Amino acid sequence: MKITLSAYAGFCEGVERAYDIVEKIAKDPLVKRPIFVLGSLVHNDDVVQRIEDMGVRKVHVEGPLEEFFEKIKGEVGTLVITAHGIGPKIYELAKKYEVDLVDTTCPRVIKVQRLAKAFFDRNTQIVIIGERNHKEVKGIYEWANKQAIFIETDEDLCGFDVDPKKKLAVISQTTQDQEFVDRAAAQISKKYPHAQVVDSICLTTHHRQTEIKQLAKENDVVIAIGSPESANSTRLWEIAQRVNPSSYFIQRAADLENAWFLDCKSVAVTAGASTPKWIIDEVINRLETL
Repeated sequence: MKITLSAYAGFCEGVERAYDIVEKIAKDPLVKRPIFVLGSLVHNDDVVQRIEDMGVRKVHVEGPLEEFFEKIKGEVGTLVITAHGIGPKIYELAKKYEVDLVDTTCPRVIKVQRLAKAFFDRNTQIVIIGERNHKEVKGIYEWANKQAIFIETDEDLCGFDVDPKKKLAVISQTTQDQEFVDRAAAQISKKYPHAQVVDSICLTTHHRQTEIKQLAKENDVVIAIGSPESANSTRLWEIAQRVNPSSYFIQRAADLENAWFLDCKSVAVTAGASTPKWIIDEVINRLETL
């Protein structure tokens, strides 16, 4: 059985950077303890466990951010912002409550956050193509002062209107499905020709999605590795399935089923941006034993 591994499988630059930063501060005796990550650094349980093994714990925000800081007052030395980013309020509150911040927000996400703020400051109506409950999108929405329209599905495209007198800007979640973003942007531009569309999908995401379509055509079976919480990992599997029904989504090697590979001559393996190399290697090694 021929095994082809995606050229873009695994940690993207943003996730690699976030993990390296956390690993570095965990070893640095000068960093104020205890260290907490604001949620999961990346959407992968194995990575989260490794970070906790370094002594860096996860903490969740429930309710308003100011209430969260009141609750953790005196109990947190350093707070890590995850690769997905967060709204601007946290910087002001961290200073007020004397909590050190370590910001691992992906530089590509920071770019979209700054665009959202700039468009809001110019009194421009903002449309965000993305999942409204996704951590990255929530942060972008806050940078837009919570003044944005969400486009999450094709149905959303039929049910929104904007003030034709206002300028209109369209931005997207960095890990969105490129086909959906292109389709949505085209429909918005047709309805509102004055709209300014910014292609804010991460280039690695674009390459990963383009490649998996081709791999799904060329192989009998496709394996997509990632966490169900990972939007970009799930999306890779969905794209592969549209091309090849024999596409399967797993978290780790133990999830592979022998029945998937009966009469299989070739298999392609891809992995989301939050999937570490050690998990990909385990999957490849398991496939090589079949």
